[in-house]
Amino acid sequence: MDREKQKELKERILFEAENLKLPCHKAFDIASEVDCPLTEVGKSCNEAGIKVVGCQLGCF
Repeated sequence: MDREKQKELKERILFEAENLKLPCHKAFDIASEVDCPLTEVGKSCNEAGIKVVGCQLGCF
């Protein structure tokens, strides 16, 4: 993934996260909007210290 897309992804995650938590459904939405794999969203969340919560599928 190129740097510009990584930057956009991190900005979206930080914008959507509240109290260092990001609901799972928002992680899926972000992946779709930024057009990146869901694993990249999880990786970026981990790097930023943000926990994905409310995951129903066990993806995170």
